[in-house]
Amino acid sequence: MATDSGTKFNVAVIGYGLSAKVFHIPFFNHIPQFNLHTIIQRNPDKGPDSAPRDYPTVKHHTSPEPMLSDPDVDLVAILTPPDTHLGLATRCLEAGKHVLVEKPFVPSVADADRLIALARRVGRLICVYQNRRWDADFLALRSLLAEGRLGRAVELDTHFDRFRPQKPAAASWKGSLPMERGGGILYDLGSHLVDQAYCLFGLPRAVYGRLVGQREGKLFGGEPDGVHAVLSYADGTVVTVRAGFMSVEDPQPRFWLRGTKGSLRISGLDPQEDQLRRGMKPSDPGFGIDEAWKPRLLQAGDDGTTIREVPFETSKPPATYIEFFEQLARALQSGREENIPVKATEAREVLRILEAVRESARTGREVRLQ
Repeated sequence: MATDSGTKFNVAVIGYGLSAKVFHIPFFNHIPQFNLHTIIQRNPDKGPDSAPRDYPTVKHHTSPEPMLSDPDVDLVAILTPPDTHLGLATRCLEAGKHVLVEKPFVPSVADADRLIALARRVGRLICVYQNRRWDADFLALRSLLAEGRLGRAVELDTHFDRFRPQKPAAASWKGSLPMERGGGILYDLGSHLVDQAYCLFGLPRAVYGRLVGQREGKLFGGEPDGVHAVLSYADGTVVTVRAGFMSVEDPQPRFWLRGTKGSLRISGLDPQEDQLRRGMKPSDPGFGIDEAWKPRLLQAGDDGTTIREVPFETSKPPATYIEFFEQLARALQSGREENIPVKATEAREVLRILEAVRESARTGREVRLQ
């Protein structure tokens, strides 16, 4: 196993779907501290996606067992459906591997507690892939708040809206996995929105939620495809979380933050996912840059009454998903939990909020968390 800052960390990837091909392998191949060592794909000869064909120089297995017993593997990226995360992460940690888990982390807070305790007991690190902390729009909003240019946050609307009137294919876990097993829009898209709210403001005092069937036009009675949640904080800040598939907007709304000194509206989506899907590499010029991105920033004048639109600028250069993997490499080098870019303890708190949304939707009542 890698033990010093000059040694690369050998990475094994479990699963060879979109997450592996688009969001992880390109970055493992880009960051010099990582070496793509092993890929586990259950059926590499079926369908158009074949890991042995795409990466002939790495090791390939159809089950995790050979990898778990391989002492050369340092880090395992678990990129499989959410209901498999607990079992796979447990086996990897017990085998002495560090673990990176795709979001949603696990289906429940109880599962998260088990993995956190196990990782500490065996002395290994566990990280959760919440990549949208490194979206350019979110980083810009966070920077403006930190610089005080928006004043104290009063309200934040955060959206993940799309127009997809047809249900996803049942063959995909996103089209078949129920909420109890970490599936559905609340855990898929909602986990991103709630994680960003948690990064900005911490754990809310109370949560009110509604889960609806937008495609069918009904209140929650099964597996929802629409989320509307309100997170209330002790200082009066209110965050409204919305996600759904029946929004005919172009561009779609993303953030609307109202503060005591300013207001920021952002539409559209960070370009990195689309760029990666098109085959752009993290090392390519222009990665993470969207020339058409035009946020609207309004600020109150010094007299407290006049309002003016000002050019949108931040003091920090734009970051990309590269930074997540660079931080992960530094955490593995240090061996320190506090250096992990997205800690399992943070993902646990996000799960607490998601479970509160579900409870509120079921009871019709606000749920207190603090």
